[in-house]
Amino acid sequence: MGSPRKQRKKFSKPAHPWQKERILEEKELLKGYGLNRKYEIWKMGSILKNFTRQAKNLITTENPQVEIEKNQLLTKLSSLGLTDKDAKIEDVLSLTLKDIMERRLQTLVYRKNMASSINQARQFIVHEHVSLGDKTITAPSYLVPLEEEGIIQFSQGSAFANASHPIRTSVKKEEKQKKSEGKVEEKTEDKKVEKEPKVEEKNAEKKVGDEEKITAEENKKETKEAQKK
Repeated sequence: MGSPRKQRKKFSKPAHPWQKERILEEKELLKGYGLNRKYEIWKMGSILKNFTRQAKNLITTENPQVEIEKNQLLTKLSSLGLTDKDAKIEDVLSLTLKDIMERRLQTLVYRKNMASSINQARQFIVHEHVSLGDKTITAPSYLVPLEEEGIIQFSQGSAFANASHPIRTSVKKEEKQKKSEGKVEEKTEDKKVEKEPKVEEKNAEKKVGDEEKITAEENKKETKEAQKK
């Protein structure tokens, strides 16, 4: 038997462990994307650094091989949904960590309203309830290509594959509530917009009335002074 393959880290830790701004940003990412540990953030950050480092090297060098590598990098990023098909190599430098976090399987399961929360989406994936077609994936950090985004579904052997499952019905109810709340907010905003012009009209009428009073008083003073003379 051969020796097992050496496990290597797929991320690099931050150079300075106590930076307030970075710690606050990591806390927001942990809550917003339902992550368990910070090393998941560092892993996605290392992927982003690899892409940006490749783009910088390709921009600065001039070789016949560069154009081939540029096309390979851009096709890979466009297949992952990180850039457009007509993107240039300079657009890779504008990618952010949130762009990569949005392409994770956990995030897409929650965005497709398959789970009521981002943490529940992680639980579904880890417990083998989510599949991409016939392929079951248990890694929440899996970067989903655009071709596989449309086939995200509950696995056939899962109890959640049944549309009448209580959890799926509860998720649908939450969707309806969110939509109704959004409609109510829009109506209240429209009412506020309608009320504002009326207030402006009243203020304009008051200003006109005050100006008329001032002019009337000035005319009276002038007439009195003329009578005295």
